[in-house]
Amino acid sequence: MSSSSFGCAARMRSFQASALAMALACIPLAVSAQTAPPRSQAPAAVKPKPAAPVAPATTQPAPAVPAQGVGQGKGGGSDEVIARVGGTNVSADEIRNYVAALGPRERAAFGQDPNLLSQAVRMMLANRIVLQEVVARKWDQQPSIAEQLDRVRESAVVELYLQSISTPPAGFPSDDELQKVHDANRAALLMPRQFQLAQIFVPIPKDADKAAEEKAKKAIDDAQRRLKAPGADFAAIANDNSDVKNGGDLGWIVESQIRPEIRTSVMELAKGAMSEPVRLEDGWHIIKLVDTKAAYTRTLPEVRDALVQQMRNERAAALRRAYLAEIVKQHPPVINELALSNLLSEQVSAAR
Repeated sequence: MSSSSFGCAARMRSFQASALAMALACIPLAVSAQTAPPRSQAPAAVKPKPAAPVAPATTQPAPAVPAQGVGQGKGGGSDEVIARVGGTNVSADEIRNYVAALGPRERAAFGQDPNLLSQAVRMMLANRIVLQEVVARKWDQQPSIAEQLDRVRESAVVELYLQSISTPPAGFPSDDELQKVHDANRAALLMPRQFQLAQIFVPIPKDADKAAEEKAKKAIDDAQRRLKAPGADFAAIANDNSDVKNGGDLGWIVESQIRPEIRTSVMELAKGAMSEPVRLEDGWHIIKLVDTKAAYTRTLPEVRDALVQQMRNERAAALRRAYLAEIVKQHPPVINELALSNLLSEQVSAAR
């Protein structure tokens, strides 16, 4: 069981991987692609927690150099070409518009990992290549395809219109409205007690024989003996007993995520103290309590951006419902239920 199960990542739109997109991974783009190296983590004595979905990575990060033949333009204008493949370009303005249309979390994800933007540009280029193929083959002019495209366009136009008429005013919510909602939801904004933990971990395979069990027990006893020596280095000892060289650091863990088998022991530890060896199904653990954060209610500044977004989303949904209710009231629909039922029967019979 790995503590990486508890990592959270910013969430963004998922991009479907394809052979074309993978081929594009080798095309150099004028987009910075800096990613922080992943932090190594050892198996944790904590309960599993679902990881946030992340966008699939392309086969190769984009180098931070201009693509051959791609002009830099005059800086910031629509003629500034960011990427090119074949006879198609992606301009700076297109990228700006794409990012502006994303939600706050998706934009934050780009800020944390610029390589995600490189992936988005690659998918734009992939789409342009496919579209060129569609036009060249006149595939979209087939009657059945044209009919489907009309339905898609109809749905898209309706959705965009509903979004336009249900957008809350720019000043919503006000500071007073935010404060009232924050005060009314203090219980939901409670941050549980957290523990910063480290561990020394000696793994034991599920199918371990008696010799393997004894070897693991000897290793954990040796680690415990070394910990009791003056000036013992917990991180160094943890590294000596694990293939993952991260000093046994588990980071901050919410109280409810600590495995029940050791939760009580952890809560009884003083800051900087270590538990006795604990045998779990994956092996032996010695837990060190590095630090503790008491439970507290998150303040308005901490949750302001998320609260604003939630309130605006709820107001937009309410405005949409009100508009649809009014328009249906003004134009009551009339449906021939008998004919509709007969049509459904015909379709079910034809499908058999």
